[in-house]
Formats: sequence, C-alpha cells, structure tokens
Amino acid sequence: MRKTFFARWRASFVTGLAVTLPAIVSVAAVAWLFRTASNFTDTLLFFLKFILDKKDIYENAVSGDMFWYWSVLAFVLAVILISIVGVLARYYIGKRLLEWLDTLMMNVPLLNKVYAAIKQLNAAFSGNKNSFKTVVLVEFPGAGSYSVGFLTNEAQGEVQKKSGKNLVAVFIPTTPNPTSGFLILVPEEKVTKLDLSVADGIKYIVSLGAIAPSETKMD
Repeated sequence: MRKTFFARWRASFVTGLAVTLPAIVSVAAVAWLFRTASNFTDTLLFFLKFILDKKDIYENAVSGDMFWYWSVLAFVLAVILISIVGVLARYYIGKRLLEWLDTLMMNVPLLNKVYAAIKQLNAAFSGNKNSFKTVVLVEFPGAGSYSVGFLTNEAQGEVQKKSGKNLVAVFIPTTPNPTSGFLILVPEEKVTKLDLSVADGIKYIVSLGAIAPSETKMD
C-alpha cells in the first residue's frame, strides 16, 4: 500500500530530527554554558567603562549585557587567568598562596560551609581516590525503578548506629548535569556494584544513557 504524503513527511521529519537533534542540543548546551559563564567573566572587564563609551560596551548603551565579542574576550581572559593559577599551583610559592587562600575561605563563617562542599564535590568529579569509590545500581526513586549512582562512604557513624542497619551512602547524580543530585542511605545488601570505572559511570549519566555500560556484576 502506497504511503500518504503525510506518512512520508512524518518519516522524513523523524529521520531528520534524529540526525540533527544531537547537533542542536550540543550547540544549545554550549550557548547556555557560555551565557552562564559570561555572567561571571564579564566582571573582569570592569575597566572598559573607564576607557570606552557605554554605547560601545553594552547592548542597551547603559549597563547589563555586553556585546557578545566583549563576553568572548572576558571568557578568554578568564581561561588565561585560570591557566596562570594552574601554573603557579605547581610551584612552591603558588602552593603556599593557594594554601593561604584555602585557610582564609575555611575561616569565613557561612562561606566556609559552601566552599568546603564545593571543594569536596570538585574533588569527587576530578577523580580523587577518596571521593567516589564505586559505581553502583540502586532502586531509586522507587521500588522497581533503578538509578546509577556512586558509593561515597561505607560507614555512616551516628546514622548507622541509630538506624541499626549496615547503611552505605550513595550519591545519585541528575542528568545531564551530574554536579547536583541526591544523597541516599541504602542497606548494603540492596546495592549492586557495577564493573565500571567512575569516569565511565559519569559518561553514562551525562550522555542520558546513550553511552551504556557494557557489563555489570553483583559483588
């Protein structure tokens, strides 16, 4: 039976969507990241208003969003500055300065809580051996539904003592942004350890499951 025009169009549209969607999502993600980063990096060009007219800096000629090329310049400047910090961190003087900054941040009330949490999370995603230990599979958010997570701690101190159960801490990242998520405490016997590296586990989550794990095993 010959397909109708609508059926042929629908098939072509679905095929075209499947081909172009990865590129569209990638471009949109990069654009979103750039806009988010520019909200911070644009402040590096605070001196522009002292040497140029505001109409040459801001889109509305007063304040707010800069022209895109200034944002690109600010982003490049931020990358250069971060690279310089990275170079300094490899030498004694740089290490001492970073230690001083770390001590200063950890002694500021309220700010130290946020700083410590972000620092620990950054260490986890940078592959610190003392952070994410194992990729695991747990029933979450409900019975019969499973999520991939990371085992972060096998001893819960007071929580473990008060619950009377052998609990383990599992971090369940959200997707496609794995820097946020849920911390759940699960009985150890209900955790299935996967034969995956932490890096592969993160790839699986960030890819929305497109890069599937090839093997899992129960320990």
